[in-house]
Order: sequence, then structure tokens, then C-alpha cells
Amino acid sequence: MIEVDGDRLAVIALDARRARDARIAGAKAAHLARAAGAGLPVLPGFVVAVADGSAGAHRGESELRHAWDELSDAGARPLVVRSSSAHEDGAESSLAGLFETVLDVHGWDAFTDAVRRVRRSAHRVPVRHVSDTGDAARADPAEPADMAVLVQPMVRAVVGGVMFGADPLAGRNDRVLVSAVPGGPDRLVDGSVDGVRYHLTRHARLVRTEPAEPRGTRLLDRGRLRRLVRLARLAQREFGGPQDIEFGFDTDDRLWLFQTRPITAMPSAPPRGARLLGPGPVAETFPGVVQPLEEDLWLAPMSYGLTLALDLTGSAPRGQLRRLPVVTTVDGRAAADLRLLGAAPARRPVLAFLNPAPGARRAAAAWRTGRLRAALPMLAVDLMADVDRYLSELPPPDAMLSGRLFAAVSWGRTVLASLHAQESLAGALLAHDSGATAVGEALAVLSEARATAPDDARLVARHPVLLSLLPPSLGPRPPLPARTAWAGVPRGTAALPAREGLRLRIRWVQEMQTAMVREIALRFTAAGLIDDPARAALLRWSELTAASDGAGLPADLPERLPRPHRPALPAAFRLAAGRPVPAPVGRRGKSPGQGAGGGFGSGAAWYGEGAPPRHPVLVVRTLDPAFAPLLPGLTGLVAETGSVLSHLAVLAREYGVPTVVGVPDAFDRFPEGTRLSVNGGTGEVDVVRVSAVAEPADTGVVGTAGADADRPGGVDALGGESAERGPGPSTTGAGPDVPSSSRDGAGADGTRGAVPPDCPDYREGMAS
Repeated sequence: MIEVDGDRLAVIALDARRARDARIAGAKAAHLARAAGAGLPVLPGFVVAVADGSAGAHRGESELRHAWDELSDAGARPLVVRSSSAHEDGAESSLAGLFETVLDVHGWDAFTDAVRRVRRSAHRVPVRHVSDTGDAARADPAEPADMAVLVQPMVRAVVGGVMFGADPLAGRNDRVLVSAVPGGPDRLVDGSVDGVRYHLTRHARLVRTEPAEPRGTRLLDRGRLRRLVRLARLAQREFGGPQDIEFGFDTDDRLWLFQTRPITAMPSAPPRGARLLGPGPVAETFPGVVQPLEEDLWLAPMSYGLTLALDLTGSAPRGQLRRLPVVTTVDGRAAADLRLLGAAPARRPVLAFLNPAPGARRAAAAWRTGRLRAALPMLAVDLMADVDRYLSELPPPDAMLSGRLFAAVSWGRTVLASLHAQESLAGALLAHDSGATAVGEALAVLSEARATAPDDARLVARHPVLLSLLPPSLGPRPPLPARTAWAGVPRGTAALPAREGLRLRIRWVQEMQTAMVREIALRFTAAGLIDDPARAALLRWSELTAASDGAGLPADLPERLPRPHRPALPAAFRLAAGRPVPAPVGRRGKSPGQGAGGGFGSGAAWYGEGAPPRHPVLVVRTLDPAFAPLLPGLTGLVAETGSVLSHLAVLAREYGVPTVVGVPDAFDRFPEGTRLSVNGGTGEVDVVRVSAVAEPADTGVVGTAGADADRPGGVDALGGESAERGPGPSTTGAGPDVPSSSRDGAGADGTRGAVPPDCPDYREGMAS
């Protein structure tokens, strides 16, 4: 057992100057000594530290006994013996709860035993926190590291807890977060109880309490909360930043500061006025991480084209459009400005309603919009014809001079901006007489041609419409769906409406650019400029063109790495220090889900992998066209992000699949197997609970009504209408064992009949 060696230990009063030195007294004691010197309510006490040979140091067992006798009133008053390591309570890591604390210590023998226990806990320092010399890592288990011990009187607190001088979850410095429990804070900090959480402003105004408390039974009344917020402000002033504070109110209602340390792992908060971003409709085209050259070739023209469309229709202030890109990348993933695209409500709806600028702006653009609506069909036809003619006249890339390869890629960047602008305008301004989509045509072609041409490359060369099933990429082309259900008769791309034709040309131009860049990369590799053709994707377009003019490639190209895979972006977020911080959209407690049509249906949540349930409701993060082959067997589709006029949403309507988009956190809220009802008209997504009695099934609404099915979302918020259901097949999903009289789930009197607990809900599998 480790003994208390009086000759090696020094006793330092907490109000002594040496107690403020963390190298001697440890961080916990040093912080409290400094707080006491600033006049904060700190209990008296002393520190047992390793003697350093300084002149005047009180050392030896007699000094320790004297300090204990004085503080404990000769053993009549219980003490608290706590660790005070130089490793804990730092700005980067608190090591909270790692070392020993002994409460309610009575008597000399118990006190010396508590000191030994606390000093022994010094060996719990993780390897990453040892000193540069490694002494702590090599310490003999029989020898405690230089752990100081803090000794203070034990307070019988009636209420205690933890207070953060800022909100460490939301990263808000204008909030104070308090968690309180009856008694001391020890039960709260060890995780045995949750306590009551008080969210306060910096002026002690109570924002909310979790869980709610009756007014007359609050642990912390207004007076106590004001005193706590004042303590938080004083501590922040003394230490230069918001503090993590342990506190307690004694039986005389005196407030005591037990511990203070910097808040660690404080997330950055988005600056005031930060843009609201999200994957939105752009994630449908770019569902994965894009590399730098892909960003320049495809995202930059998309952003410019959408900017043109928003400016022409007066949907956004011109100055704002010039200053901010509509589409950008975050962690390598495509993201759009949701407010510019109209995919998120105004920050202040009342002020937005009263603001005359948007209406005046749209009125000024009305004449342009009217002329565009009349001229756009022919403009789209002319643009598609020009694109088709240019693409058809291009020779194979290996037969082209390098200069022409660069010219073709550059032409593609220019024409993509025009295609994106017209595609967005077509979605907003033109009526949709046909529900035909490029994806639907591709599925019809694939189901018919797959048997005769199993090779993907030959299929795509013979039927370029199949490219609409694949995202653009400078890397290897992903495979086409192996098997698809019967999707109707292919009618040819000429039968597609203007918007779908423009979308298809976008994909064709992107594929042409991919072929040209691959040939350029091969020639650069042959010339010794790069060691691997795949590294061309790590260049910027300006760097690639500079190399074509003889300037050479960047010197740091060999050190560049491909952008790694990143998790999907939140449905809505703001940037703080370059990192996405999820943001709520819409009113609290309400879901801004938008009904995308397809009627009503129900079934079990499914993420699209493995064997589907009997009546699958597909739950996805983004409306990736790769999910298109799954549509014929679905009874519902729920997406966290996306537009009601996206490829997948329009195709879902063709198949009569009830679809709701823009449902936040759907992946987290609806685990696989959860029974859901999906209303494509109102945007409601309900969790269905089966009742075993003759009553209507209890439904817990988890998503409230969103926009009407005809209301556009994303880029289509420029003012267009959603596509009507097309001629594609409709799937009810109702099995033969479901009686026709029960398909609507109602009896003769309009009420639900009894539902056995081991049977699916009668509405399950219905898409009406």
C-alpha cells in the first residue's frame, strides 16, 4: 500500500499564491485558488502536493495533521478529498471523472486512506496525456505520479449541479445551460441521474426547462438562476472563456463553487446570418463525393445556370446572386443554398410577407417571365438540337488532337450552364402535359434490351438514354441495374417533354466531357506529366488548361489525395468553421415534408438493401436515381431531401407510389420495419400502431402536412407546377389475400374494423 510520506508532501493553503500554480497544486486546485482570489464563492481548504524543496514550504506529517485538524475542527466536520492533477481540467481535455474523489471523510485514519486512494488514481492517465518525456508512462506502479490532492469541507447541498457558461451542444455563446438535482452534484456528474435542464439567456431569462417542472416545485427558482448566471459571467471574466462549473446551494441557500474548468469540445457556432445549405435537389445529380475537376466541370456550370434562372424570374435579389454561389461543395459533397432555391421557408415569415421587395422584383421580371413562357419551348428545342448536332459530329476521342479535346470540354462547360438554366425555367414555367421522364424511358429500354445485350458498355452505346440511370463521374462507370421489372414500352427520347429532354442532354454532355478528360489524362500519363490517369481528377480546370498551354502541372500534385468518402450532409445546415452544423427547418415541432403525389399508401420502412418486406416503404436520404428500379414494388417513398419534381419523384408518381420529400431525419426517425402510412397529397408520414381492439388504429403523426403536391420544391420553386401522373404502370401492392372490401381499411360505417395484433394493418400495402 502506498503510504503518506510526510517528508515528500507539502501542505499549501488554498488562498496562498503557490496554490494558483497548476504545476504545483494541479489544475483543479489552481482554478479554485484563482477563483477565490477573484472573490468567487469558493470553500476554504488546502492542497497536499509533492514537495519541491522550496524554502518556506510546510511539509511533514505534523503539518498535514495540523491542516487536517484545523479544517475538520479536530474531526468533527467531514471533508472532501479530491484529485488535482496537472493533466485534468485543461482547455483541450478535462479527463472528467477519471481520477478519484472521496466524499464525506471522517477522522484522521479515513483521511490518510482517502489521500492514498486519490494519489493512486494518478495511474489512470491515458497514454495520449503523458508528458513528452514519457515519465508518467514509465512510472512504477508502486510509485504514484505527482498527483496533488485537494481537501475542502463537505457541504450538505440541498440542490447541486453543473452549469455551462455556453451551450456546448449547439455551440451558442449566448446561452447558459444548467443541470440540477436534489443534493450534491455527484449523482449528476457520475451519470446516475439526468436532472433538470434549464436553458437560460445571458441575462438569466429562462428559455425552457427539460423536463417541464410545475411552477411551485422548481429546484431552481428565479433568484437562484440569476445568481448562477452571475457566477457564470464572473467566472468567464476571470478565466477568459465560458466555464464548466460544479455548484451547490447549502441549507442556508448559500451558493458555492465546487469546480471550474474550460468547456471542452465546444462546437463552433455558425455566424449570424450564415447561409442555410442542404443537399436538396443537387444531391439527385451528385449523390456522392465529387473530386475537384468534377466540381469545376459540372457543379460550377450548374450554379451559374441556376443563377441565371433565378435572376430572370426575379426569384432572388441580383446582388445576392452575384455575391453567393447557388451551388457549392461541403466536405466534397454538393450542396445548394436552400433559401435562394425556395426549398426552405423564410427566416422571418412575417417580415418576408410585409417586405415589398420580392413582389416588386417579380413584377419587374413579369414581362420577361411572360415572354419566356411563350418562347421557352422553341428555345429548348433549338438548344437540344444544337447539343445533339455537336455531339454527333465529334470523332472518337483517340482520333482527336489534344487541342480539340480541350475545346470540347470547354464547350461542355458553357453549354451546361445554358442547359441547367433552361431546365430550371422549364420546370418552373411550362405546364407538364406528360409525366414521361428520362429515367422512366431508360427503365423501359433496360427491361427490354437487357436480355439481348447483357454488357453495360454496349447497352449504353446503343441506348444513351440509359445514362440517366447513372450519376456522372470521372472515375469508373457504375454498373446498370442487373434486373428490372417490366416498365412499359419504350417510346423514344423524342417523346420526352422539354424539361426531361434538357435533363437528358445535361447527362450526355457530362459523359462526353468524361470521355475527353480520360483521353487527356492518358496523354498526360504517356508524356510523363502524371503517373496515373486517375490523378487528373485531382486537378482544377484552370490547372489543366494551364498545363495545355505549357505551364506545367502544380508542384504539389503528387501529394494531393482524392477527396475521401464523407457521410451524407444533413438535410439543412449552416457552416461553422467550415463544418456543417445541422439546422432545423420550419416551425418547431412541425415537419416541412412536401407531398410529391402518388396517393396514399402504407407498409414497412425499408432502406433499399437486402430482401424487401412484403409492403416496402422506401426511406432514403436523397432521391438518387439508382433507386428507380425499386419503384414498381413500393407502397411508399420517403426522402429526407429532394424536389417534388426530381427524377425519382416524378417517376414515383408514374408508378402510383405515394411520395413525400423533405422529411428531416427520416433515416433516424423511421428504423427499418417501422409501419408507416405515406400521404403523397398532404406530405404526412405517420407511424401506424396496430390495435388489438375494435377501434381505429392509433397513429402517431411524426410528419405534418407539407406543401401541396402541386407545389414545387427546390429549384422548381421558381413558380412551376408538378408533373401530373404519367401513363406508367400503377402498383397497389395489395396482395390477393386482402379482400377488396378491405382495401380502404374501412367498414360499412366508415370505421376501422378489429385488427389482429399478429396481422398487418389493413391499410398496409395500399396505394390509392
